[in-house]
Amino acid sequence: MEEIMFWKIVLAVAAIWIALAVVGALVKGLFWILVVSAVVFGVYLLIKAMSGSGEKSDITRS
Repeated sequence: MEEIMFWKIVLAVAAIWIALAVVGALVKGLFWILVVSAVVFGVYLLIKAMSGSGEKSDITRS
């Protein structure tokens, strides 16, 4: 009975380890995409704010 409990614990630790490895790889891969998209969006908002177009529409009003 103790041997079965041992293998259940080993299996649970291995499953958690694999799950954390997958999540870590996803975060590492998607981090730079998030950074680049945030910079591009910020530049877009800056250009839109600095542009001299006569459009003065308020986003909060419909």
